[in-house]
Amino acid sequence: MEYESLLEKRDRYLAGKARIPDLTADTFEAAFEVSYTHNSTAIEGNSLSLIETGVVLMDGIAIGGKKVREILEVINHLRAYRYLKQCVEAGRPLSEEIVKDLHQMLMELIMPGGVYRNVKVFIVGARHTPPAPQEMYRQIKDFYLALEGKAAELNPIALAAWTHAEFVRIHPFRDGNGRTSRLLMNYQLMANGFPAADIPKERRLEYFSCLENYDLQDDLEAFTEMIAGLVDKRLDQYLDMIPTD
Repeated sequence: MEYESLLEKRDRYLAGKARIPDLTADTFEAAFEVSYTHNSTAIEGNSLSLIETGVVLMDGIAIGGKKVREILEVINHLRAYRYLKQCVEAGRPLSEEIVKDLHQMLMELIMPGGVYRNVKVFIVGARHTPPAPQEMYRQIKDFYLALEGKAAELNPIALAAWTHAEFVRIHPFRDGNGRTSRLLMNYQLMANGFPAADIPKERRLEYFSCLENYDLQDDLEAFTEMIAGLVDKRLDQYLDMIPTD
């Protein structure tokens, strides 16, 4: 996908989004919050359906027969996403403090959050093995140091792809690395004027394959293209809501 086309759409979106009726914009964002939360948690095994996720988040009603952890995962994810939006609106650059805050919110009442792992971990079904703790600490520090340089080197879509792929490759936390990395991806997109992207659970295998390409071959192209397509779709949705008169 041509990056220039996305830039053109982004600029039209930024120029016209204030003209979208408040009710339209608010309900569209609420629907995205539910969809994004559902997909990001479902990718990691949460069994709540899209409708059930909406009932929990929008109506505050617990779903019978579901694990408490699954209910907490979707509640926590929405809270973390809203905190992310606040940080972007405040113009805060992505930092270790923000990453740990996001993870702590994701893990609230589930396990201690915002704390790097001190044990070796393995990812079921993956050929990549995350680094052992001592090496992980070195790599995560390098990750934060590299953020500014990567922002100057890559376009915002590729930057979002790299931020996600590199963070989840390092796998610094015991759990919740995938949800955290998808939030970081959207942090980079939104900080550069693009709307957040939602990776559908139905594209999970394609998504994991893209990440494995990066893990094993440092190949970011497929993942960047995947994100670009998702962002393009979101931009089209926003552009359709902008009045033409």
